Amino acid sequence: MRRVVLKLSGEAFASPDTRYGIDPAIVARVADEIATVHGEGYQIGVVVGGGNIFRGVSTAAGDMDRANADYMGMLATVINALALRDALERAGSPARVQTAITIQQVAEPYIRLRAIRHFEKGRIVIFAGGTGNPFFTTDTTAALRGAEIGAAAVLKATKVDGVYDADPVTNSGATLLTDVSYMDAIQRQLGVMDATAITMCMDNNLPIRVFNMNRPGEIIRAVRGEDVGTLVH
Repeated sequence: MRRVVLKLSGEAFASPDTRYGIDPAIVARVADEIATVHGEGYQIGVVVGGGNIFRGVSTAAGDMDRANADYMGMLATVINALALRDALERAGSPARVQTAITIQQVAEPYIRLRAIRHFEKGRIVIFAGGTGNPFFTTDTTAALRGAEIGAAAVLKATKVDGVYDADPVTNSGATLLTDVSYMDAIQRQLGVMDATAITMCMDNNLPIRVFNMNRPGEIIRAVRGEDVGTLVH
């Protein structure tokens, strides 16, 4: 597993207390872990969310047109991507941001072959702007980019230890599942990713590793292919 896609939610960039905005200390810690495994020779693509700034399906969107709200969410992912790129560069790992919506002054447009060339040159690639289309989540973006670049796995960093049979936040009796099939995840609505993303991973035989990014070193272990969190395959 030498090339992977790491999916970071927007909330991963925010302070646990506010769950909003960008906490430089948290972004620096995430960047340091990514830089560690990048230095070991792994090729890493990162897909970032934007929920810490704006989410199209959030209450903040109110009665806003869904497509317009989703485009605002895509722009939020670009802000997070720029913050992560800056932190990665300071951690000693060269990185590029590619966006699915054109913002040439701050990032490259997403071009599949250019992204692969960046990997071959030893650069981390951060994929921002979602898929470039409304009504699609950044989870689907991670599955899509993973399939396009020939990744060995999609690594989804979350706030919990993996996939549970119920919501661990509201149900203290929820059980952690360490091994789940694609169909189980869809049929039981386990909340791994949205159904579109899981189906795309299933169609392309792309395993999903769900793990807790709040545990120091967990990103490193996930990229190395260690048995952390939950494997969906």
